Amino acid sequence: MSPRRRRRPFRRILLKLSGEAFQNRRTGDSLDPDVFVSMARQIKRARAMGIEIAIVVGGGNIFRGLPGEGCGIDRTTGDYMGMLATVINSLALQSALEREGLSTRCMSAINMPAVAEPFIRRRAIRHLEKGRVVLIGAGTGNPFFTTDTAAALRASEIEADALLKATKVDGVYTADPHKDPRARRYRELSYREALNRQLKIMDAAAFALCMDNDIPIVVFDFFRKDEILRVLRGESVGTRVHNGEVKHGKRG
Repeated sequence: MSPRRRRRPFRRILLKLSGEAFQNRRTGDSLDPDVFVSMARQIKRARAMGIEIAIVVGGGNIFRGLPGEGCGIDRTTGDYMGMLATVINSLALQSALEREGLSTRCMSAINMPAVAEPFIRRRAIRHLEKGRVVLIGAGTGNPFFTTDTAAALRASEIEADALLKATKVDGVYTADPHKDPRARRYRELSYREALNRQLKIMDAAAFALCMDNDIPIVVFDFFRKDEILRVLRGESVGTRVHNGEVKHGKRG
């Protein structure tokens, strides 16, 4: 398969951003203004293509529930704190998007009407149809579920054409590319092949939701210039995981 083979363009996507993506890599500060500007400009260009965009963000740059247990915080409370962190990130990204002239709505799985609308499926879809970028915070609203699972759930609910998982690497590899120089990137994978190879693409619940609802997952490097635009044009960049047959699993 040609590395630039084009696929059917997307109509509506859910973009999953990790909380760590918002950090300043040099200073370690939780929120980097330059990162928000860069993200907002990329999303603006993607929106200009006519694609409806919903975004789920993590909160790991501020707080993670599981490590909180080491500080004497029980897991359930820690997970709720992590959900609140995702709302902080959503509001920060919303502000950056609006400075770029985009119309947005922030929605939350936890009721907090002073800062966000409650997540209601039909309302979210209506916002998307009106051209608004929808930011979805607070995960699923339940402890013990990751933001990957929240992303897969919301992608299923809004009937997204794909879940785009933005990372710091340009796809899924046979091994850690930072540790193994022989690691090779998969161009595409079937869900079953990813399971058989025990590739850690998303957690099990998130992966099962996407597989059951036939939502392709595209893993790509959000920090590579214009990479999201290439994904949205249907070019073969990153790694695409789907239910179809795969003839060429990885780059030689």
